Amino acid sequence: MATARLREMLELAREKGGLSIGEALETMGRTSIAFTILFLAIPALTPIPGPFGMVFGTALALVSLQIVAGGRKVWLPAVIRNRQVSLTALDLVVRHAVPVIARVEKVVRAGRLKALTGPTVQVLLGIPVFLLAVVIALPIPFGNILPVFSLVVLAVALMERDGLVTLIGLLLTTVTIGVTAALLYFIQAMIVTAY
Repeated sequence: MATARLREMLELAREKGGLSIGEALETMGRTSIAFTILFLAIPALTPIPGPFGMVFGTALALVSLQIVAGGRKVWLPAVIRNRQVSLTALDLVVRHAVPVIARVEKVVRAGRLKALTGPTVQVLLGIPVFLLAVVIALPIPFGNILPVFSLVVLAVALMERDGLVTLIGLLLTTVTIGVTAALLYFIQAMIVTAY
């Protein structure tokens, strides 16, 4: 389960005093695309100072393009892969992530709607992951909660091969894109009115 993997990663971070993004992904053994999505999405939800939404949103966009291209292993540029994440930041990430992921894991059942869990579907899921990554990278106040939750649902669905949860993730993605478009329209209208 994803929650157990995150706790293992935190234990290693405690031993080493922090981890790079690359090291964190390698602690998961064979780096799965689903876990990479999960790991890169969660920091955008936590109140860590700095441009985490931009950094992790960009990394997620790169991962999504590799998914669409049919990649089985994730490649990240050195500038992102070597970025150090402090123990404090990782602890905060795991503390915020575990309750959210645990809620999703409660409804997951492996093998449901198998037609929505195969390699073709994984490739197609790169498109909603890309759209959500772009939303995370946008500097919208409180704009990361819905896209991150959508990505958590999609990532856990991929990990556990649950087609029904995949469908729920796609529905959440649609809602997220709609809400973001409305927010952007509202922000633009406010700027125009101000001038």
